[in-house]
Amino acid sequence: MTLGERGYPIHVGEGLLGRAGDLLAALPSRRAVVVTNATVAAHWLAPLRGALAAGGFAVDVVLVPDGEAHKTLATLGDVLTRLLEVRAERSTTLVALGGGVVGDLAGFAAAVYQRGIPFVQVPTTLLAQVDSSVGGKTGVNHALGKNMIGAFWQPQAVLIDTACLATLPDRELSAGLAEVVKAAAIRDAAFFAWLEGAMDALLARDAQPLAHAIVESCRIKAAVVAADERERGERALLNFGHTFGHAIETAAGYGAWLHGEAVAAGMSIAARLSARVCGFAAADAQRLDALLVRARLPLVPPALSRERWLDLMARDKKVESGRIRFVLLEALGRAVVRGGVAPEDVAAVLG
Repeated sequence: MTLGERGYPIHVGEGLLGRAGDLLAALPSRRAVVVTNATVAAHWLAPLRGALAAGGFAVDVVLVPDGEAHKTLATLGDVLTRLLEVRAERSTTLVALGGGVVGDLAGFAAAVYQRGIPFVQVPTTLLAQVDSSVGGKTGVNHALGKNMIGAFWQPQAVLIDTACLATLPDRELSAGLAEVVKAAAIRDAAFFAWLEGAMDALLARDAQPLAHAIVESCRIKAAVVAADERERGERALLNFGHTFGHAIETAAGYGAWLHGEAVAAGMSIAARLSARVCGFAAADAQRLDALLVRARLPLVPPALSRERWLDLMARDKKVESGRIRFVLLEALGRAVVRGGVAPEDVAAVLG
């Protein structure tokens, strides 16, 4: 990730957990606190902890509850309390071992504990590997809106061990593929076409195609973030499908829909809106829907009134001067942020 003095390496490969001590040798101290949950810990804590210990690290562990419903200020408070109890210092590194919930929580804790301590992302879900672990967005949810409380805090490194995907449930794999499709849709038409040919192999967890999809998704995200770290312009493109998707997650109750599932349905809606206001080709909207269906992702959102949709989307972080701005497609591989979308056009795609 190219961000000047805040830049960091993104390591992708099989078996990286066993090399964590060497890969993180440049950290400021030999002390680490691993934040994870019981589900992930059962599979991956021992190899990570062993590798860190072999590298000379003293390691403490903080367990948080599993699931999006626990990505809250209350859980954040528990993590901070534990850091105080183990007397974590300003040079202590927080290591996030888990999916997006763990990464966002641990990153936010690192951003605010003693006004900022180092942290490392070790994502174990496909969604976290291709999206949430890269770029420095951290935070928690609120009952009124997803990811509305947080901070930008870049990790020192990202370690993506593709072996972790072996224990990932099929539903979680599909949820991660939604973010892969999103990356291609907004930035790289050739990658989108590759995904159309490789989707069956990705669902079968073939190692080489999965590694390629992860690397390409990280490449796209890193380029966008490097150009606009704090989302004042271009970085908002990474939210294609998210304005509608976050509304779905909030309305359904956090965890009822996986994030990638909600984003998939959101992308389908956004593609229809793109066709109405940006000239996005109907045939390409159909290609997008078809690829999401092949990834075993839902396209139909829960039944919400138009008023409920608009109320939820009005809390979106892209709202400016009280007006909702949408990430839309002009073509596959070319996204734009569009404000001033007519209410009747929005209403038309909401059904």
